[in-house]
Amino acid sequence: MIFYFYHLVLVEMDMKELIRPELITMKSYTPIEPMDILSQRAELSVEGIIKLDGNENLYGCSPKVYQALANYPYYYIYPDPEQRRLRQALEKYTGLNREHIVCGSGSDEIIDLILRLFLKPGDKVINCPPTFGMYPFSTAVCGGKVVDVPRDEGFTIDLAGIRSVLDKKTKVISVASPNNPTGNIITEQEITELVNTGKIVMVDEAYFEFSNVTMANLVPNYSNLIVLRTFSKWAGLAGLRIGYGIFPTEIASYLMKIKQPYNVNVAAQAAALASLADIEYLRGNVAKIVAERERLFNKLKELEWLKPYPSSANFILCSIHSNSERRSEESPAKEIWRLLQKKGIFVRYFDSPRLRNYLRISVGKPEDTEALIGALKESMLS
Repeated sequence: MIFYFYHLVLVEMDMKELIRPELITMKSYTPIEPMDILSQRAELSVEGIIKLDGNENLYGCSPKVYQALANYPYYYIYPDPEQRRLRQALEKYTGLNREHIVCGSGSDEIIDLILRLFLKPGDKVINCPPTFGMYPFSTAVCGGKVVDVPRDEGFTIDLAGIRSVLDKKTKVISVASPNNPTGNIITEQEITELVNTGKIVMVDEAYFEFSNVTMANLVPNYSNLIVLRTFSKWAGLAGLRIGYGIFPTEIASYLMKIKQPYNVNVAAQAAALASLADIEYLRGNVAKIVAERERLFNKLKELEWLKPYPSSANFILCSIHSNSERRSEESPAKEIWRLLQKKGIFVRYFDSPRLRNYLRISVGKPEDTEALIGALKESMLS
């Protein structure tokens, strides 16, 4: 028995020596929790939870998705590795030839594939924080080095700062538009300047349908410009994990070569196809969210201790001002975050120095806005 105990310890020590050391010490990505876990945390029923922390589409998917999933006859057969029908449908949706399009299990997988294609150990990826945490996470997993070039006070990217850190090791510049969590967009002039550096420029347009500003039409003109999209937000398919990228054809062909053969499952492909067959319904939901975004923004502006930032996405970033009468050691934003949780309202708090006094609030339905504003007015900072 004693010998068996020591054998286990030795195996564990050997395993750590085999794992890449930078992965042992890297910071993991902080995901959001599902509804059942949130209901346990708040000690409320799932129906009593208001989930505004994941930028999900609370109107859900198209009714045609449920029909497509129920009627699909070939779940026992592997999916099409070439994604033919889906890429053909996306050709019509994007206006770009299917040879430019590669689909993945969410845009997260596409990010990972891009970095695996271009990075050697020690190669650099330019990151513009505050932004989506998947860029530094995937960079680290792929053996790259993150070079942060922080956005300015208004959350605009620092073009001069980016140019100043470029070197031979720099392979990719990652930019989100609209940016998560700040909600602002990048201009075509800014993208052109980045593309002209000769580095791979990855523009993440996960929230494109809420802004209607895209750089996709520029992709055929450049050999180093990539645009990412997802069905998670506008189409309400976050749980099925389906996204795609628009690439120069040479890059697309390499990604099709290195991706897992069956990386998009048949349910996700069927759901995406059904969504693209019901675009007007989904655009109607997007229009509701955009209208509610503006209403939520105006209601948040009425709170003197909170500053909402204009957004082109389906969320609003807010800074929380300190109250001198407070005695809590927590940041004002974290305290509000906790108080809202007790009421069953979940928003996103980022535990980082730049965002310690900020909350990101996803846009829900009108009744969600009313509940949120009521809870904020009842808080200790009102």
